[in-house]
Amino acid sequence: MRTIKAAAIYARISSDAEGTGKGVERQIEDCRRLAAELGWPIAEEYVDNDISAYTGKHRPNYQRMLTDITEATIDAVLVYNLDRLTRRPVEFEEFNAILSAAGVTDVRFVTGDMDFGTQDGLLIGRIQAAVASNASGKTSERIKRKLDQVAAEGRPHGGAQRPFGFDADKITHRPAEVAIIRQLADRFVAGESLRSLAVWLNNGNMPPSTGDQWRTNVIRRLISSPRSVGLREHRGEIVGPAVWDPILTTEQRDRVLAILEDKKNSGRRAPRRYLLSGLLRCGRCEERLYSAPRKTTRRYVCMAGPDHGGCGRLTVVAGPVEEFIADAVLYRLDTPELAEALAGRARQDEDTARLMERVSADREQLAELAAHYAERRIPMNEWLTARTIIEDRMKANERRLRQATNTSQLTGVIGQGGALRTQWTNLNLDRQSAIVKAILDHAVILPGTPGATTLDHDRVKPVWRL
Repeated sequence: MRTIKAAAIYARISSDAEGTGKGVERQIEDCRRLAAELGWPIAEEYVDNDISAYTGKHRPNYQRMLTDITEATIDAVLVYNLDRLTRRPVEFEEFNAILSAAGVTDVRFVTGDMDFGTQDGLLIGRIQAAVASNASGKTSERIKRKLDQVAAEGRPHGGAQRPFGFDADKITHRPAEVAIIRQLADRFVAGESLRSLAVWLNNGNMPPSTGDQWRTNVIRRLISSPRSVGLREHRGEIVGPAVWDPILTTEQRDRVLAILEDKKNSGRRAPRRYLLSGLLRCGRCEERLYSAPRKTTRRYVCMAGPDHGGCGRLTVVAGPVEEFIADAVLYRLDTPELAEALAGRARQDEDTARLMERVSADREQLAELAAHYAERRIPMNEWLTARTIIEDRMKANERRLRQATNTSQLTGVIGQGGALRTQWTNLNLDRQSAIVKAILDHAVILPGTPGATTLDHDRVKPVWRL
């Protein structure tokens, strides 16, 4: 009889919803008692908590145990049951091959009796692994069917983590958090970046429902997800209305999605440092001015060369021209001319509203179509054909919607130029830029007097959008 010098205990549990690890602790305790009965000294305990053995997901400590067996650090293995070790026939064969190569035959189970050193024992092990795999497959199918049914009924999925904005039941609103979500959507549509919103939240306004720091991807999902408008999403598809009330309107979410799409297409990611980027034109050649810092001075410059095409003969210091334009914009917010321009814009907004209604109707039709498919009222080929037609139509309207100019950036500030002036320096630069861009189409910078140390305001010729 072989003398065991270094035995390993392996313990695993597929799901630890409470996160306490009590399931694997019980396995380890039973394996320790068995080791004491056999007189095997325990060299190492390998634990994979909350990891399935059926899906083939990487189990770091299981792999570490196999390495130690290969390197002859371990010469025996103790496991509570074979299905704790593996639920996949192919993995059973891989484990047996590693044992054979290392000359290890001593494997014991707390429940069940199987001898890896005999062909009959291996046959029993192969049968048990196949049975465990089949049982796991049936369990997985039942879980998937249950999840499909829960989604079709519009109910939330399980899990301990509650979504931000909702109580633990994932249905009841938390008023304070709902107010934050609505404010995030409004400020994002008004021109603030996700990064600045994350900084604002992390400065103590409201902690997230998970973790201790807000991140831009979390905020993006929060204000753009189907959940926010009372829709149930399942496996990447909207399957129908949810049982909870919406936090945002469909129109709000559509505007958020349109802006996110534009940002993705533009590729601009660096934090903004210039208020008037893309808004200034050279008074000599009419080409765009580009931001170009020199040492500690921020400047806008007309750049020559094939990539820019300017004359290269005009420069203006950024600070003074930004202050002048900001003052002009704030003044214009209170003028009758802006009110008249907005009256004309209202007619265009009617077209925008119709586009949004069409997009919303298409989304509802997609959800209804998905519900019919989930209930087996239509076959897959009909569902795919109809979905493609609706999605193409919806994408075309979304493109038109993104191209339509709107005044959402000016919500709450029209006629408030005087009051806004006192708050201007405290606004995020993205918010300042959004207000300016909503009113100013561009400004022409005329040539200045050589040697001048201050900005001549006559050099700046604004061209108003509104």
